Amino acid sequence: MATMHFKTNAKCAGCVARIGEELDKHMDRGQWSIDLTVPERRLTVEADCTADEVMQWVSAAGFKVEPLS
Repeated sequence: MATMHFKTNAKCAGCVARIGEELDKHMDRGQWSIDLTVPERRLTVEADCTADEVMQWVSAAGFKVEPLS
């Protein structure tokens, strides 16, 4: 299981909830988190999926997302 980090444009708990609705369709709630306290609004995912899949799901929720190195 890989740990991946992404920069998002989530700004509030409502944004996290919308992203979460989409991510929860594909993985357990405990496999992802979003840290709104850092400038990147960092999404961390620990699941058996690809970075492309995660970005597709976050985009489907209506948010911008890009991988962090």
